[in-house]
Amino acid sequence: MTTTRTGPTDSLTDVAGLAVGHHHKLDEGATLGSGAATGCTVVLASAGVVAGVDVRGGGPGTRETDLLDPSHSVQQVNAVLLTGGSAYGLAAADGVMRWLEEHDHGIAMGAPGQVVPIVPGAVIFDLPVGDWNVRPTGDFGFLAADTASREFATGTVGAGVGARAGALKGGVGTASVVIADGPAEGTTVSALIVANPVGSVFDPRTGLPWGIGSDGAESFGLRPPDASELAAANAVAAKGTVLNTTIGVVATDAALTKAGCRRVAVAGHDGLARAIRPAHSPLDGDTIFALATGDHKPNSEIAVPAAFPNDLPVLDAVCAASAQVVERAIVTAILDATSVAGIPSYRELFPSAFL
Repeated sequence: MTTTRTGPTDSLTDVAGLAVGHHHKLDEGATLGSGAATGCTVVLASAGVVAGVDVRGGGPGTRETDLLDPSHSVQQVNAVLLTGGSAYGLAAADGVMRWLEEHDHGIAMGAPGQVVPIVPGAVIFDLPVGDWNVRPTGDFGFLAADTASREFATGTVGAGVGARAGALKGGVGTASVVIADGPAEGTTVSALIVANPVGSVFDPRTGLPWGIGSDGAESFGLRPPDASELAAANAVAAKGTVLNTTIGVVATDAALTKAGCRRVAVAGHDGLARAIRPAHSPLDGDTIFALATGDHKPNSEIAVPAAFPNDLPVLDAVCAASAQVVERAIVTAILDATSVAGIPSYRELFPSAFL
């Protein structure tokens, strides 16, 4: 079994060459139906990276996912857009393209400056949080790209501003690991997730997030909350929600093909299903992108059976780590979120859970 250790900053940008930017509008006093409460998040890979995608939810809102099919011609993307605003929010991708074009990033198509940036994207449905008519625009995408850096905020920011996780406030979360042994030793795998699912993110029997997994509650600074808080939280959860979709990006510095990236995205959904129950419902548009920079070389001293492609053991290890970082990123999103429009945060409902 592949072992891992937490990455240096435990974030998506532990994979070198990536940057993350947010832009949002959040009015103080926003309610369900009034005030601004939406935004977008951009993962920049300006120089271009190999990418794949896997869509599992029954109600996705996506852009440029067909070109990520391994049989299709385009080999790299320049950014990934994660946005609120439902299908309207896909307009933010225009601004990301504009920023990339201004910086001469994209597929070169002729004379200098004639480039076509490739920006796949996916949306969450957050329209009832705040004013239905306030949605991410091209300017949102441009500003998110313009502010992208290796350091970025989590919780109620960017595409996570209007996110709701079951009955709780959702948000943006991130995590990373470094593979500690085997052919993929030293490879980094990371994730950035916008958690906005129909399903629950905590165990109604214990109050702890489903996604604490084998890491255990203490690794997240948690313990089982008081019985009174659990009863109150379960009463809130029973009211249900109409908001849906968890989207995100898994990244690695391994050298993978488009088909390999697709497999990493598939594996990422395992982590999503561990942290959200139920997942991939007909009301969700669960979508995970996978990016591979190819900067890290595999451990050539590890023998690979002749029957397998040389990169298969590396891909196998990266897939296992993909599920791990997605699961942990969802927990981070929930723990870092703060209340908006009266939607309670995990910290508000379970104050006694924090060590």
